[in-house]
Amino acid sequence: MVVAKTCEDSWSGAAPESVVVKFRSGVGGAEICRPWNEVSAATLGEAAPWRTFRWHHGQKHDSGKYFSATQSDQVIYESRWELARLLLADFDTAVDGIVAKPFPVVANVDGKQRKHIPDYLLITQDGPVVVDVKPLRRSAEPVVARTVAWTRAAVEFRGLP
Repeated sequence: MVVAKTCEDSWSGAAPESVVVKFRSGVGGAEICRPWNEVSAATLGEAAPWRTFRWHHGQKHDSGKYFSATQSDQVIYESRWELARLLLADFDTAVDGIVAKPFPVVANVDGKQRKHIPDYLLITQDGPVVVDVKPLRRSAEPVVARTVAWTRAAVEFRGLP
């Protein structure tokens, strides 16, 4: 699993004021689009999932819902890898909130518009943690590594107060 928490990579992306985050309000599910530097972790912690899991007959991964004690509600996952990470978060006493598929981060990176939806936003006692879950074998793939790196850098560059 790759957890997007620290960044050692350089990011040649956009300035933080040009990064945009979209999210659905927890009440009513209205779609909200804001500059990244105007959104607080508390606001994102109350967001509804940006998308729900996909399911079709014969799919190769297991999507589902897990009843989280932390959330006192069901939290979605799209693979067994995500379920494993969700279980770790749910049993971690430092985690106060879990949001699945919380928001797409949109930015111009290396002259192209990029969009990525992290797997989880964990609201912890030490601050928010954005989590991307990938099998280790996939984390070496150039597209996956680049996506995780720019997303991680954008989150860290901005911070989440």
